[in-house]
Amino acid sequence: MALDPQLLEILACPDTHHAPLDYDAGAQTLTCTECGRIFEVRDDVPVLLLDEARGGPTERS
Repeated sequence: MALDPQLLEILACPDTHHAPLDYDAGAQTLTCTECGRIFEVRDDVPVLLLDEARGGPTERS
């Protein structure tokens, strides 16, 4: 089951910039269009916790 398109329209990064998220259905992830953080989607539920995100400003080389 995929995420509801209406839900995808309102989801935003939980960081202070609240940028839109890009959904990758194959990888089951949401990626912030501004900071690059990657949030997992588990059992069709987006896990929008900064502590559980991969990538982003603190992980850049």
